[in-house]
Amino acid sequence: MSNQLGEAPKQEQEQTLVSHLVELRQRMMRIILIVFAVFLCLFYFANDLYEYLSAPLTALLPEGTSMIATDVTSPFFAPFKLTLVLAIFLGIPFILHQVWGFIAPGLYNHEKRLATPLLISSVFLFYAGIAFAYFVVFPLIFGFFTSTGPESVAIMTDISSYLNFVLKLFFAFGIVFEIPIATLLLIWSGATTAKALTEKRAYVLVCCFVVGMLLTPPDVISQSLLAIPMWLLFELGIVLSKVFVKKVEDDDLDGELEAAIDEDETNSQSS
Repeated sequence: MSNQLGEAPKQEQEQTLVSHLVELRQRMMRIILIVFAVFLCLFYFANDLYEYLSAPLTALLPEGTSMIATDVTSPFFAPFKLTLVLAIFLGIPFILHQVWGFIAPGLYNHEKRLATPLLISSVFLFYAGIAFAYFVVFPLIFGFFTSTGPESVAIMTDISSYLNFVLKLFFAFGIVFEIPIATLLLIWSGATTAKALTEKRAYVLVCCFVVGMLLTPPDVISQSLLAIPMWLLFELGIVLSKVFVKKVEDDDLDGELEAAIDEDETNSQSS
């Protein structure tokens, strides 16, 4: 009899695990389908998308020069790769929505109130990082590179090399622009405090330049254009944490007080 009672909770745990795995598989399939659907819609415009992506460089190339393909398959696979990555980037809101739907049932109410604006902000900041790289960083670094080479050298960049270069910068700036969210989460979770991070500002600034050196091509301009926004976004995260985290804590305290008052009233009425 005791063995049957012991096996019942174990079977319930196994069923719960299986149900979570089934839900995870369903959400993963939805993510793959939406990315594939976006890819199919964009693939017809693959060459046009690559032309738009390469515009910051081609606009600065000397007259009579153009980009080249050093591999036979590059004219097809470079736009193909760009379209696939773009489909994933555009599908990020849906991907995060599926992730949120999977983890939300296990969160407390105060965690849900904080997670929703953080998810929306993270999507916005990721796209802002990509836009900053395309409209601000690319013209500066390409203008520098194309103007400092020897006059006897014709600038004719390979399309695959260019794509790998810009995608690396897109990903780097997209992740870096998430620093305010990461800072806010660290302070909200209690791992550190705004005061402690403020005192370590000098070390953070050095780390920003080290990360900029690792994530960008080996030139001072790219490193500085990544490191300086990292530091500014870190400062923004500290400012937001002083306001937002305090507000969440006050709301949680008010909720606990209201629950305690309701419990006391219920006990007094029952007595």
